[in-house]
Formats: sequence, C-alpha cells, structure tokens
Amino acid sequence: MSVDTEAGRLRSEADEPGWEVDPDDDWGVAVVATVGRQLKLRREAAGMRAAEFGRAVGYGEDMVYKIEGGKRIPQPEFLDRADEVLGAGGLLSAMKEDVAKVRYPKKVRELAKMEAQAVELGAYVGLSLHGLLQTPAHARALFEAWQPAYAPEEAERMVAARMARKAIFERSPAPALCFVQEEATLRRPVGGTMVWRQQLEHLLEVGRLRNVTLQVMPTNADAHPGMSGKIEVLKFADGTAVGRSDGAYNGRPISDPKQLRILELRYGTIRAQALTPRESLAFIERVLGET
Repeated sequence: MSVDTEAGRLRSEADEPGWEVDPDDDWGVAVVATVGRQLKLRREAAGMRAAEFGRAVGYGEDMVYKIEGGKRIPQPEFLDRADEVLGAGGLLSAMKEDVAKVRYPKKVRELAKMEAQAVELGAYVGLSLHGLLQTPAHARALFEAWQPAYAPEEAERMVAARMARKAIFERSPAPALCFVQEEATLRRPVGGTMVWRQQLEHLLEVGRLRNVTLQVMPTNADAHPGMSGKIEVLKFADGTAVGRSDGAYNGRPISDPKQLRILELRYGTIRAQALTPRESLAFIERVLGET
C-alpha cells in the first residue's frame, strides 16, 4: 500500500481523488454501504477504535469513518490491509471484486463488463484514441476539456474508471485486441507536448504486445467504411458477439448475427486499408520523433 506511514502521514481524501460514491448510483451506494458496515462491525468486534484502526491501515480517522459510513469507495489495498489487521480470514479482501465495479460510472459499467469477458476485441476510432489505449494524463486532459465541464472529483472518477478497464491487458489467457486509429488522433497534442510524447511512447509499448494489433489509418488514405464513426466488435468464448457503430443502428449495441456480419465486413475493410502493424509502429515512431 502506498502509505507514507514512516513519515507519520496518514492518507486523507486529498490523497484519493475520484473515490467518492456517486449518490445517483443506487447499486454502487448499496455495495459500498454494505462493505462499510462489515468493516465497522469487524473493527468493533476486534475492540479497535477508528483512530487506532486507521493508524494500523495507514488512513486518517475521518477517512475510516467515511468508508465505514459508505461515503468513500475503499481501495483494494485498504481492504487487503483491513482484512489482515482485523483477522477477517479473507472475507474483506473478497469484497474487492464488487467494490471494483463501483468505480465504473453507471454508463460505462456494462461496457467494462463486456470487455472483461471478451476473448477478441476489434475497434476503429477516428476522433480520439480508444479508451483502452489512453494514458491517465491523456484521459484526464480529455475529460478536463469536456463541456459542460466535469467537477474535478467527477473527472478523476472518470479517469480512474477508464484506467481500471485496462485490466484487460493483464488477463490470462490474453484476449486478442485489435485497434485501428486515424492518423489525426496521433498528431493531436492532447494535454501538451510532454503528455503527448508519453502517450505516443505508450502506444508503441502496447503495440508491441503479442496479443495486440495496432494499425494506423493515414490521412491520405481513400474513403473507407469508418468515416461515419467509431466501430467496435467484441467476441466471447461461447461464440456470441456484440458490436456497436456510431454510423449504424443508432449507435446501440447489437448482437443479431446479420447486423454483426455487416459491422465485421466494414471493420475488415478498414483494417485492409490501414497501414500494416509493422508500418503503423514505424509511423508512430516517426511522429514521436517529430514532437
């Protein structure tokens, strides 16, 4: 746990922006409230005061009360440490899975669930980098530019949720991930030069993973089926699939085989017109060298 206990500093709300509970998320509120009650009951059963328990896990007393009261989402490391301190035998640590889902805003929770189950993901994006490819600083810059503006804590919550989705890269067995990005998304200096360079370096790192195919659609390419918007297709182990396209079916998720074949045809055509993976990595390296 990243707690500066040696210096005597306990973690506070300022150290964990974006871990507030969304009051409009009924399911999330219920999950965090249940976890908080369990923590409080076990702490009291262990005969520990909130301040004493806080020092043991590296958190301030006020943060302990807020987590127990269902006002703050506990970090996974907090639950692991609390489990150890309170001798819960793994019961508190086991709550991490449900708590992790609360980090996702309601509107992206279903997307995150599907990504976590997919064995294949194919995506074309024309206006911005795909969320799974973004660095935290890049994502933060995008959310800060949104209008109407997000409150700072909501922006941090959105960044944290987007980064949590990147657990897909750590799964075993690894899913097959394919991304096609328009050249313009690589050349826009989102967040400034340093953030932009770090983002390009991250793309090179991800693009070299064995289970990832990263392609670039150059600006001078001819017209292609993705010009009407984003296309994404996710396939699952049971043979089913879900697709979505900004330019088809009103942008809603579809699973009908006939409709999916259309999206797959369009995506296949896009991939055929884009640079090859090797050419794409070389292209990104050139862009990075120009920054």
